[in-house]
Amino acid sequence: QVQLVESGGGLVQAGGSLRLSCATSGFIFGTSTMAWYRQAPGNNRELVARISSAGSTNYVDSVKGRFTASRDDAKNTLYLQMNSLKPEDTAVYYCKYASSFLTYWGQGTQVTVSS
Repeated sequence: QVQLVESGGGLVQAGGSLRLSCATSGFIFGTSTMAWYRQAPGNNRELVARISSAGSTNYVDSVKGRFTASRDDAKNTLYLQMNSLKPEDTAVYYCKYASSFLTYWGQGTQVTVSS
């Protein structure tokens, strides 16, 4: 079955960096578009970054120039490098895979940025 497991979250001061990972299994990762989302308390879940199977990326405006999504197809793992973190980046971060029929989410990893 499809599994997505995020890790790498934590507490960091404003201006700091974190690298999130999403280990996957149960589907053909190398041909799949993957995405990172986040959800802050009281807010809807929002798309942060998307990366195609070819490695093309796009980002929400608020993280452009600070976050970088990448993938290692040999390890079936998705990454999100987050630099220059701001308090408004505080949220639970999720990776997402959407097949032709279903959407799968990981359990999320908490990122907290203190001012």
